[in-house]
Amino acid sequence: MRESPALSPRSRAWLAATTGLCLLPLLLQLPAMLALVFAGAALLTMGLAWRRTVPAPLRVLFLLAMLAAVYWQAGLRFGRDTGCALLASMLAIKSSELRTLRDGRSLLGFALFAPFSAFLLDQGPLTTVLALLAVLSAVLCMAQLADAESHTGAVTWREQLRVMRRITVIGLPLALAAFWLFPRLGSPLWGIPERTMSKPGLSDKMSPGEWIDLMADDSPALRAQFFGAVPPPEQRYWRGPVLWDFDGRNWTSPQWHEASPMPAVQSGTARWSYQIDYEATDDRRLVALDLPLQAPGGTRLTPDFELMSQLPLTGLTRWRLQSAPPQAFEATLAPMLRRAALRLPAGYNPRALALGQQWRQEAGRNDDAVIRRAMAWIHAEFSYTLTTPLLGHDSVDEFLFQYKSGFCEHFSSAFVVLMRAAGIPARVVTGYVGGVRNPIGDYYVVRRMDAHAWAEVWLEGRGWVRVDPTAAVAPERIYDTLENRLAQQDGAGAQLDARWAGNVGDWLRRGWNELVLSFNAERQQHLLRPLGIDRLEPSQLIALFVCAALLALGWMAWLLARGERERDPLLRAWRRLGQRYARHGLTREPHEPALDWAARVDRELADPALVVLSRRFAEARYAADVADSARRQLIKDLHQHRPNTGASP
Repeated sequence: MRESPALSPRSRAWLAATTGLCLLPLLLQLPAMLALVFAGAALLTMGLAWRRTVPAPLRVLFLLAMLAAVYWQAGLRFGRDTGCALLASMLAIKSSELRTLRDGRSLLGFALFAPFSAFLLDQGPLTTVLALLAVLSAVLCMAQLADAESHTGAVTWREQLRVMRRITVIGLPLALAAFWLFPRLGSPLWGIPERTMSKPGLSDKMSPGEWIDLMADDSPALRAQFFGAVPPPEQRYWRGPVLWDFDGRNWTSPQWHEASPMPAVQSGTARWSYQIDYEATDDRRLVALDLPLQAPGGTRLTPDFELMSQLPLTGLTRWRLQSAPPQAFEATLAPMLRRAALRLPAGYNPRALALGQQWRQEAGRNDDAVIRRAMAWIHAEFSYTLTTPLLGHDSVDEFLFQYKSGFCEHFSSAFVVLMRAAGIPARVVTGYVGGVRNPIGDYYVVRRMDAHAWAEVWLEGRGWVRVDPTAAVAPERIYDTLENRLAQQDGAGAQLDARWAGNVGDWLRRGWNELVLSFNAERQQHLLRPLGIDRLEPSQLIALFVCAALLALGWMAWLLARGERERDPLLRAWRRLGQRYARHGLTREPHEPALDWAARVDRELADPALVVLSRRFAEARYAADVADSARRQLIKDLHQHRPNTGASP
């Protein structure tokens, strides 16, 4: 077997840039520290392998280091992101054995798995654009390697851009036909493994003081569009997990409540109809305005009126909902639920328990008085801040009597403990609150940083009633919020500019979600509704796809055949020269060699320059040792030469 040629510095640089571009969309979806480790390993490996192959023991050491980094982030759990991280780690050190053109092609083939794997973690426009750039760069790099092996000379940037444009024009029709017309399944035939390194999000557990990572994430959690009335700000509570059990430190959602019957709810007169686009969480929990009237298809309501999806939310999903604030929510509380809503762990927070019991003795049977007293105390003495130390064994006592400052987790947890100590059934509810209207598109964006925790107390005749103790903090004692931190970092003017740019960017992202990510089997069946065809059956979709695909393939075949003839810039320049002579009746016959044709033209027009050019062309075309500079000069001369007729071509 003939030995593969060694890589030139230019080819090696092409490969390094293309490998980095393939890695980029995948690294952006991994945890930041893990991505930095892989990026550093890729740069280090490429630097060490630039002159010579990295020794095998060092490659093994790199491999073990990459596996240790993945284990550091995910442990022994395997999921989509774990598999993607392993792929990124292998690709980061793949260049350690890069020496020949064959090695370069192997690296490119392996690198192309990375941008496609990134779609398992994110399908956003940024990932798509980066993946397309990576694929195009890989194709161009393969072409450059082929040119290097065949000694056809270096390709200019202009020529590379031309090739990129041709590749896009060739493949786009078939890609669009497959996207719009290839029949889609209503649900996948097989499951996709869940992520093991998920982003912070709502869960069935809350530990006061540990929500900082979630509240520092300003990425969208959902987008909501209202049809008709929009709820006022005080009613924009997006209900998520409901937490009953408290062990002194953690609040958790109980499993035992799943089997309880659905409680009776008497809804108020207000009705809100809306649609939410819910971002991927790899969980089954959804949120809805408090309280949803019914569960949409593919979901169910728990006895706590949590909305649960039947399938993991691995991608963007869209839900149409109706909600109404309740007038009476579970007005009759079962004895088992009452005991659960009053349960407190023994040996924790003795001062809070004593205070709650004292309030009960002083208020008698007046539950409202106990609630008002707690809210008044918060308003008079407590402050809101994100800078709160991690609490100890008696976390509620420390918050209530020592620090008297914190954020929503601290307030909701302490309030529910006080209520239970006073004999009032209470529980913690988590979710999101608020939402900012985007005037470009007229919809509301709820971000992960809007995560919130509040309380529900059970009152005779009314059932569960929402109480938000965090909202009782006096405005003058709100010292440190995420909004204030952003304003201090950016300044007021920069913040306004960033808000405007953010609205535009989010509107574009929503449009991408609308046109691409939410294009499912149901929307595909109604694709031709504007043309009067209400629904496409699967057989009709297949027929349309086959017709469109055949047209696209015919277009591809014609362009590829034409492009193969004109791929070499030297051959293309020679053909265009022949076209200029053909306009004067001196067409070169298909069977006529270049030198014979030039001699014939010289006899008719006395054009010896063409004879010289044809000899240079034959030498550059078929000789293997022609310098790149000579080829480029010949191409330039061919473009400039005109027939010796005295007339403009």
